[in-house]
Amino acid sequence: MRSRFYRLRRSLETSKKILNRRLAGEVDDLFFLLEHPHTYTLGKVADRSNLLLTHEQLTERGIKVYDIDRGGDITYHGPGQIVGYPIIDLKKWKEDTHAYLRNLEQLIINVCKKYGLKADRKEGLTGVWIEDRKIAAIGIKVSRWITMHGFAFNINTDLSLFGGIIPCGIKDKEVTSLQKETGIMYDIEDIKKDLLEEFVRIFDYRHHTEIDRSRFINSIIEFERAEHE
Repeated sequence: MRSRFYRLRRSLETSKKILNRRLAGEVDDLFFLLEHPHTYTLGKVADRSNLLLTHEQLTERGIKVYDIDRGGDITYHGPGQIVGYPIIDLKKWKEDTHAYLRNLEQLIINVCKKYGLKADRKEGLTGVWIEDRKIAAIGIKVSRWITMHGFAFNINTDLSLFGGIIPCGIKDKEVTSLQKETGIMYDIEDIKKDLLEEFVRIFDYRHHTEIDRSRFINSIIEFERAEHE
């Protein structure tokens, strides 16, 4: 499962390749759990004025900026944050993108509960919230009922990096992390295991054997290695 600091451009290229193979029925559902280096991403409807740093400031801080084809506005990805990319066929679950979004939110809510936090949804907004503080952003794309992109869950994230943007275009709300809320530094790999356990339950992959699940959660690096063997 380890795939720390996987560059966003490479992960997107690989995700698109896997999406096409999933559309063709050549691979099964996959669920990638990654960390990216410092990155800002702008969704299809993003307002570029929500990026507050100049080109020089971005270069100085080593932050890359990408326009991508998910929904939503601008957000940050970086070390200490788990980015989840499910590539799954909703036709085998439920042809309902709203239900899919709600289940991704529920996935994060359930994991937060395990660590003693009461997370919830906020009416009219996507993502997962603890009161008025956003702990996870969600932005997806669905092509012929195959999903791409997913969620960004702040674990030990340096929240000061959100200061270079107006996160998700929302000016009057804060961002938070598991560490900030509990005062504990977490092992990212432990949280990944919790996310997998909840994902398997919520999307009903419990009938898969342990071998199937291991293959289901392969990192992009492991997938690419297998592709070239």
